[in-house]
Amino acid sequence: MKKIFQGFTLALNMLSILPFFKTHDFFKGINGYAVMFYPVVGFLLGIVLYVIYLFLEPYMPQQHLGIIIFGMWVLLTGALHLDGFCDTVDGLFVPKEKALKVMKDAHIGGMGMIFGGVFLILKASSMSYLESFYLLPFILMLSRFNATLAIYIYPYISKGGIGEMAKAEFGKNQLIFISVLVLSLGMLTSITMLITSLLVLFVSAMFFKSRYGGFSGDMYGFVIELSELLLLNGVMVGFG
Repeated sequence: MKKIFQGFTLALNMLSILPFFKTHDFFKGINGYAVMFYPVVGFLLGIVLYVIYLFLEPYMPQQHLGIIIFGMWVLLTGALHLDGFCDTVDGLFVPKEKALKVMKDAHIGGMGMIFGGVFLILKASSMSYLESFYLLPFILMLSRFNATLAIYIYPYISKGGIGEMAKAEFGKNQLIFISVLVLSLGMLTSITMLITSLLVLFVSAMFFKSRYGGFSGDMYGFVIELSELLLLNGVMVGFG
């Protein structure tokens, strides 16, 4: 039980800025549990955002409130996945042999900045017109489930570091447990959202496997962000 709890706290502290149970030590045996809890952390973050929405709804115009929730979304996640999105984009504009080195650069390149800015505008606009805010927990859960699946299914191409430990320790039983939980909630909420989310992962994986041979940590962030944007727009056109 101790390792399960440590895995949960590690996942919470890695994927959010929430100040509870600060854990950044990647002890052997807890990294697989951390991966298992990624979708749970997404669900909890979505609940926090929805509670903020319910609290502010009586006092704010709807479109402005959507932008506020979007801003809180970025803050709560520490822009972690957005950073991965921008780094991945930078890697697409150099020869693939140099891509991983470019992604590891602490500075965002020009293309990453441009595409990241456009992405933020699209996501903010999506939030400003979103009506079904109660679906945010499921959107954040499904997008992080994509990262969990990617870690288990596809090769990890960066050598050393957290990602390699996480993949090595994330086992079949942990995958089955979180898959049953997520798929059950997904089918109760919207099968179309669930299918859309999985399609984002598999199409992205086809591209990344073809170009690089697998995933890196930045690419996990890219898939999370892309999943969120497409799910938000899917909800607006009636997927929810």
